[in-house]
Formats: sequence, structure tokens, C-alpha cells
Amino acid sequence: MNFTNLLIEWYLQNKRDLPWRNTTNPYPIWLSEIILQQTRVAQGTPYFYAFLESFPTVKELARADEQQVLKLWQGLGYYSRARNLHQTAQYIANELDGVFPNSYAGLIQLKGIGEYTAAAIASFAYNEPVPVVDGNVFRVVSRYFGIESDISAGKTKKEFTALAAELLSKEQPALFNQAIMEFGAMHCTPKNPDCENCIFNSSCVALQKGLVGQLPFKSKKIKIRKRYFNYIVLQDKKGNTKIQQRTDKGIWHNLYEFPLFETTQEEGFETIAPLIKSDADFGDSVVSIQEANPISLIHKLSHQHLYIKFWKVTINNTLADGVNPEQLRTFPFPIVIHNFIEEDATKKF
Repeated sequence: MNFTNLLIEWYLQNKRDLPWRNTTNPYPIWLSEIILQQTRVAQGTPYFYAFLESFPTVKELARADEQQVLKLWQGLGYYSRARNLHQTAQYIANELDGVFPNSYAGLIQLKGIGEYTAAAIASFAYNEPVPVVDGNVFRVVSRYFGIESDISAGKTKKEFTALAAELLSKEQPALFNQAIMEFGAMHCTPKNPDCENCIFNSSCVALQKGLVGQLPFKSKKIKIRKRYFNYIVLQDKKGNTKIQQRTDKGIWHNLYEFPLFETTQEEGFETIAPLIKSDADFGDSVVSIQEANPISLIHKLSHQHLYIKFWKVTINNTLADGVNPEQLRTFPFPIVIHNFIEEDATKKF
């Protein structure tokens, strides 16, 4: 039995019952694909259900306020996905009357939809014979054929896409694409794949050459930037606090946060307290300053590691734009701040 047929047979016997696989409606398929970018299935599935419950159709998602979308997305990270999701929903609802493009060529024109996502939607919703190439496909194909090309190079993606197109079942493209991704996710895993019980163990080049642990090969190293955030958690005479929206492009765009002092290194009370007391908005009214977490919380993003401290500051006046504790919990925050708010709600300020 050839690679394609053997893979499909394995899939039909071993596939997970995932909700977005039980439909050809492009809306939930698109939703699942955007959520599952950079997110594991186990983590993403509750978000998928939550979005469908809140916004059953693309038109309802389009009508939502961005803040609603970001709040629902809270905890998934890579928030540009949520903003693009919302903007694309508005485009589909308003410019295309709620109807998704029914081809790869049309789908790839949409904001936030790249080659992989366009191929996935086109094949799963419309059974268009276009190959999907994601990390799972890179891994399966590179190991099976013993391809040692650098997958961080653009030409390598073209090489893999061409090979995946040759393998693709023209009669059952959706089934094949689901199968190869599932095989990479469940069996041909990044670490400790079960080669002994693999359906391809007699024909896998990487297994025969002892290269399973080395493939796929990727040369690029991500340079990690360290940043040091000091959040000022104010409490005024009414028990209200102050928040601000991150309007700059970059991490957490349009999410909310407490007033922030960013420093070049981790700092203690002797450095941060004078900064707080010199702040023009609230410095003159400071009564007390408390370091909520003397050891920084480390929040890891793909290209940045954030070292975060929260400073609780009581003031003896009333904030003009203060937010009470109930209102506070309705805003979309980065998950590290959301968790602090939820934990702090159980403690005395």
C-alpha cells in the first residue's frame, strides 16, 4: 500500500473527534484554524466553543466590539490573531455579504489568512485539492523522505509544498490533509515518536539512517529580548484603580494594563518608589507603596521574555477616571495581568 493510502487508513482508525472536523461550514473551520495557530488543541478547544456560543455566525462576530473579541481571546496570546479575525469577519460580513470565498485563491486574499490557513479552509470546506504544509507536515515529510533541507528557508517550503501536492489524494484532499497533520500531531511527534509501532517503519528514511531526532532541520535561532515591566496598581479613596490601553503597535496592542514603568533591568523599591512619587498624575497623593511580588513573574513570548513586578500604591485622593473592581474585570488584559487581578481579588489590598 502506498504512502497516501496507508496514511488515510491510519487516520480513519486513529483520528480524534474534534468539533471542527464534523462540518464543511467555512466559518467554524476558519475560526478553529486561527485559534490553533500557535495553540495546542487542548488549550484552543474551549475557546472555539466560547467563540461559537458568543458569535454563532461570521456576521455576529463582525458586529461585536473589538473589546469583546479581545476579552474572549484572553489567554491565547498572539493577539494580532484576534484583531485580524475580527477585521476579516467585518470584511466578509460587509463586503461579501457574509459569504466566504470558496477557493484557495480567494481565501488567501483575506487578512490574517496565509498559505497554510487558506489551503486548510479550501480543502476542508470545499474539498479543493491544495496541500497543507504546517509544522506537522514538515516533520512527517522530512523524516519519511529523509529531507535535510533547512525548513527556515523559503525555498524549502516550496520544496515541501510540491512534494505534499504529489502525495495529496486528488479524490479525497480534505481527508489526506487531515490525516497527515493528525499523524504528525499524534504519532510522528517532535520528541520520542513511536517509531517501533509506526506504519512507515519499514520505509522511513530518517528511521533507517538514524536521523529521526535531527529532522526536520531548522537553522534559525530566535533572538530573545528581555524587558522589565513595573505595573503600578493604584487604589484611591473609593477603592478604584487606574488602567490604560496599549495603543502602540507591538505586543498586547489594544489590550489594557495598569500604569507602567519600563526599566532596563530588574529594579527594587529604592528605584521604583521615587519614580512613583514623581509621577505627575498621582505622585503627590501617594500614601503607601508595596511590592506585591519581590521576585519578578517571567512571562515568555516568542521573541521576548517579560520580567514583571506589580506595585500596590494607595493614594489619598480620588481618581477622575477610576475603575472599580467590578468594572476592572470586564476589560481585556494580557493573561499575566488578568491572573494578577483574579488572584488579588481574593486578598486585601
